[in-house]
Amino acid sequence: MNKTNVIKWIATAITLFGALATSFKFDPLNIYLLNLGAFLFLIWGFLIKERAMIAVNAGLLVIYLMGFLTRL
Repeated sequence: MNKTNVIKWIATAITLFGALATSFKFDPLNIYLLNLGAFLFLIWGFLIKERAMIAVNAGLLVIYLMGFLTRL
């Protein structure tokens, strides 16, 4: 399994756990997991040179970071 597949599947698992944490109201764990998942998917998007993945995950990362900053 190559490096991009590993990053993709780790990001997928972390994002799913972030969604699970959100559904069970595990704050702020959900925000940390969703930020990490978006960051890993952003890196993956750059590695595979997929502009749509870069755009979506950069946008999600900004949204999740705003959510994190409002909790401080």
